Amino acid sequence: MSEATRAPGALAGKRVIDLTRVLGGPYCTQILGDHGAEIIKIEPPQGDEVRDWGPPFHEGDASYFIGLNRNKRSLGLDLSKPEGRDVLMRLLENADALIENYKPGTMERWGIGYEDVLSQRFPELVHCRISGYGGDGPLGGYPGYDAIIQGTAGWFSVNGTPDTGPTRVGIPMVDMGTGLYAAIAILMAIIERGSSGRGQYIDMTLFDSAVALMHPYLINYLLSDTVPTATGNAHPNVSPYDKFRTKTVDIFFGCGNDRAFGKLCTVLGRPDLPEDPRFNSNGGRVTNREALTGELESVLVKLDGEAICEKLLKAGVPAGPVLDTAQMYHHEHTKYREMAVSKDWYKMSGIPIKLSRTPGSIRSLPPKFGEHGRDILAEAGYEAGEIDALVEGGTVLEQRRS
Repeated sequence: MSEATRAPGALAGKRVIDLTRVLGGPYCTQILGDHGAEIIKIEPPQGDEVRDWGPPFHEGDASYFIGLNRNKRSLGLDLSKPEGRDVLMRLLENADALIENYKPGTMERWGIGYEDVLSQRFPELVHCRISGYGGDGPLGGYPGYDAIIQGTAGWFSVNGTPDTGPTRVGIPMVDMGTGLYAAIAILMAIIERGSSGRGQYIDMTLFDSAVALMHPYLINYLLSDTVPTATGNAHPNVSPYDKFRTKTVDIFFGCGNDRAFGKLCTVLGRPDLPEDPRFNSNGGRVTNREALTGELESVLVKLDGEAICEKLLKAGVPAGPVLDTAQMYHHEHTKYREMAVSKDWYKMSGIPIKLSRTPGSIRSLPPKFGEHGRDILAEAGYEAGEIDALVEGGTVLEQRRS
């Protein structure tokens, strides 16, 4: 890791109290933590359940947890106890943001809802709630996981092929997309607070995020009144934009305009194709996609995939081989971009947001459950005896409760 990765970060001095578990919320706070925010991860007595989502494991913590929780400190806290809620309120005194993903209404039942309590006691606090569907409406209050929302929001229907039928997107992009939206929303609210002096409540849902990410399928439907179907690896609006067989490996390339298509055909030795009335416009190429694929693959199956990708890239046509996870991680460009990082036992993707003056950094590894509880409480003004009492009373936990 370079010296730049040890910089304080653009969000140095900001404190976020993180009550989230699983994926969307932890992904959001890892982004904020990577860029210098202090993240206090408050875990319930049983811990964040994704600590168990393995194998593989490292010292009892699953890969799923490890991939989402660097640059955080962990405090085990039972918020169902009044004493636990008192601890939370103490920690919020110096916090910029609170993020949680409890079932809507939970915070209110505990007597620490935003409108009646938090906004009154901490008027500058930004409170972000992530839920499946929100607190009201036909689906309000119901739980939601990534795959369930993918199905409800139409993602299954446009993913896969006619042979596979509706298929889940392998990467949990509903959760991760919601985490990204939540990070943007928190930063927006903090920026706005600079002029108004007031915090605000952010209502983030997996469902809203999934609907917003249904591009271009939703707008295609609204303009054509034709329900989109799965197109496999092909783009619904652009051709050629697909995976193709070669003599050695599968490759993917895309031509977003006629000029790029002309360059592709020149490299492949088929300058006749752009003159073919079936293929001389993008609309024609989309309509005649199957015929075009046949023409292209008749050439590609005789060529080395890696070599042809290099020629296409040099000609200005976006192209690349289809790699697996290991090939991607060990690729020279992944290393060059510092997207393959390691520190002690920890190996993970790097930080994608590259700021020139205030780069992000990996300052601490994913915490063990409750690892920093005593330090966090001491910093909040608790005396050693008070901390001992909270631990002995089961309000603050140093070991996960089964």
